[in-house]
Amino acid sequence: MEYCENWEQIRKKFLEYWAMENHDRPLVSIRAPKDRQEKKPESRHSSLKERWMDTEYVLKSSNWEMRNTYYGGEAFPSLNPNLGPDYFAACFGTKLEFGEDTSWSVPFLTDEDVEEYQGFMLCRQNEYYKKMLEITQAAVEDGKGKYLVGVTDIHPGLDGLVSMRGPQELCMDTLDQPEFIQKGAMDLLPGFREIYEDLYTMTTKYQEGSTCWMGIWHPGRWYPTCCDFSCMISTQMYEELVVGELLEELDFLDASIYHLDGPDALKHLDRLLAIDKLKGIQWVYGAGQPTASHWIPVLKKIQDAGKMIQIDVVPEELDIMLENLKPEGVMYTMNARTEEEGRALMKKVERYKR
Repeated sequence: MEYCENWEQIRKKFLEYWAMENHDRPLVSIRAPKDRQEKKPESRHSSLKERWMDTEYVLKSSNWEMRNTYYGGEAFPSLNPNLGPDYFAACFGTKLEFGEDTSWSVPFLTDEDVEEYQGFMLCRQNEYYKKMLEITQAAVEDGKGKYLVGVTDIHPGLDGLVSMRGPQELCMDTLDQPEFIQKGAMDLLPGFREIYEDLYTMTTKYQEGSTCWMGIWHPGRWYPTCCDFSCMISTQMYEELVVGELLEELDFLDASIYHLDGPDALKHLDRLLAIDKLKGIQWVYGAGQPTASHWIPVLKKIQDAGKMIQIDVVPEELDIMLENLKPEGVMYTMNARTEEEGRALMKKVERYKR
């Protein structure tokens, strides 16, 4: 690839990672701004939504970012088309509001809609659905020989429902309308499969395998699973409302790493570790929480269960992580302040011996 000279070496390391056979060292994904920076493409859009939906601008700004980024270790250049974390719900009629760096949904399901629930219908003529196909197709054509193209951020299940219903309302539904949540989550599954299949088919036109926002490559159909709403519910409710839909997602995919987000979600870790088909856990400790080295007991528990790990690490704690965790099936993601710091971190990892 034009933006990644050592792709074949990176590809080999990811194959080892998924097989948990990277015995020499953990995988590391190090990104840093290059020392010499080009001028960033200027946005002349009349609204933030117009900027987000401008396919040409997405390509220009993404190419600029990749040309001006140092990639160390198993980091690789990719364009992951993105309309925000509520994109999936928008394909079913939820309106999106756009900010500078993210977007959010405007929930539309009323109490009456829940009480008289009749199902969901994916709208392929929806502006967001069509725009995502357009951006992905444009990226696939533009990225030939330059970078990989990922499958966009898709949140089915209870995370899809909370985008449509609202967090406070869905919390009440867990008590008052649990049948709606169970049925609604399962009814969204065909839409998840359809969207993923459309985008996977597009992205694999010129590239082998799949990637996404997590920065991990797999030779087949892989995607993160998650339920951020799980922070709000008990382990019993998780079993009743989440696990069945999660198992269906895992059956559809070749591989998955679960995005476990925040200390309030840790109560579900034991249940996740008991799922054979789940390959691993991405532990996200969250803003304002102690960083990766504080969570070594949690990470060792994940390792002892035979699961893979992906976690963000600040450069200053890399030594601690290397000393305390086995390398097999482990991936550290780091943002260096400078290209020089990124190269120094890479040298430290290369000197590592188990």
